[in-house]
Amino acid sequence: MAFEGLGQRLQDIFQRLRGHGKMSEAHVAAAMREIRLALLEADVNFKVVKDFCERVKGRAVGSEVLESLTPAQAVVKIVHEELANLMGQSHRRLAFSPNPPTALMLVGLQGSGKTTTAGKLALHLKNQGHYPALVALDLKRPAAVEQLERVGKAVGVPVFRPQDESVPAAASLALREARARGNDVLVLDTAGRLHVDEELMEELEEVQGRAQPTETLLVVDAMTGQDAVNVAEAFHARLHLTGVILTKIDGDARGGAALSVLAVTGAPVKFTGTGEKLEALEPFHPDRMASRILGMGDVLSLVEKAQAAFDQKKAVEMERKLREQAFTLEDFLDQLKEVRKMGPLDEVLGMLPGMGKKLQGVQVDEAGLSRVEAIINSMTRRERLDPSIIDGSRRRRIAQGSGTHVQDVNRVLKQFHEMQKMFRRFKDVQRGKKKGRFPF
Repeated sequence: MAFEGLGQRLQDIFQRLRGHGKMSEAHVAAAMREIRLALLEADVNFKVVKDFCERVKGRAVGSEVLESLTPAQAVVKIVHEELANLMGQSHRRLAFSPNPPTALMLVGLQGSGKTTTAGKLALHLKNQGHYPALVALDLKRPAAVEQLERVGKAVGVPVFRPQDESVPAAASLALREARARGNDVLVLDTAGRLHVDEELMEELEEVQGRAQPTETLLVVDAMTGQDAVNVAEAFHARLHLTGVILTKIDGDARGGAALSVLAVTGAPVKFTGTGEKLEALEPFHPDRMASRILGMGDVLSLVEKAQAAFDQKKAVEMERKLREQAFTLEDFLDQLKEVRKMGPLDEVLGMLPGMGKKLQGVQVDEAGLSRVEAIINSMTRRERLDPSIIDGSRRRRIAQGSGTHVQDVNRVLKQFHEMQKMFRRFKDVQRGKKKGRFPF
């Protein structure tokens, strides 16, 4: 999970603070030394760390904390607020042109995931009701245009491919074509290099001048830590970035880039790439990320993920089936697929308050969920609707068809049977409440 190492370090520090009934300035100073070390180890810019610790310490040694009945909680509150401030307080939305099409220009070094991110951003905009198109402006990297076309096909948006024009001229032509075709947003996938060079910057400056983008977004790999901030600084000096998209934040991202980039460049993180799938792009909410780092969970993002993954009509129908005890293995399979749309389970569970610590070292068995899907898919529709008919020979056939063992099939059927019993008990409780037999 993102920032797992930093989060655990900070949570351990606050756990020790809670052991002090009354807090002194010495306790605060000791905690701040540990916080400073944790942030430096997370590859946060040293100047940012210094300013952050001074602000927190200045507030933490005041009456707000030292005279509080729960001083440790007061310190956590201050650190949470300052972390959120460090990353920009709240989500910064994309700016759109009053006269479409809006141009969104993606820049970055080669290998940062820029082309895939262009597709993710186009899909995000499409899901919001826009009519986006992709523009291939990376004409030097072999097969870069073909890669963008594959991404565009996967997300269902058109791709403008230059013919013999120069890169800046291609950007101008794409704007004219988009206006004629009715595309209201253009995502410009520009060229990258292995490092920042003058030729690249001149080309990007000319594209920016021609396209007049409302957003110039730098795509950087979160796993590069402080180097990502240095890259952002170099691009910002020439292109005046309006935002940053951090990719691979689901990997071993120590947190340095997200916590440093706004303070160093003034360009806020607007989105994060949370996986390889094209749906894995999330708006960046500094206050929610601060909560996740401190082990407070992120219930709002969890609710948003659920709303995006679950079909409302299906949810109403499922509620009716549960109420009438008509829940079948076919329904169970549908629900399992809906849950898996929300992303990796360890990430989803980590959004629940207090779960980050409990999940430390725990491996969520995603493969086990795939086995359950395979087992149910290997059943006939009649078997899914009425599992009671599944005898020994049927179990052997299902195991063979799903590439599992009979014991695995037995386990799935037993778990489903226990689930049905739980639903029946719940309904009995509800019936008892209505009749006044239960005091609760």
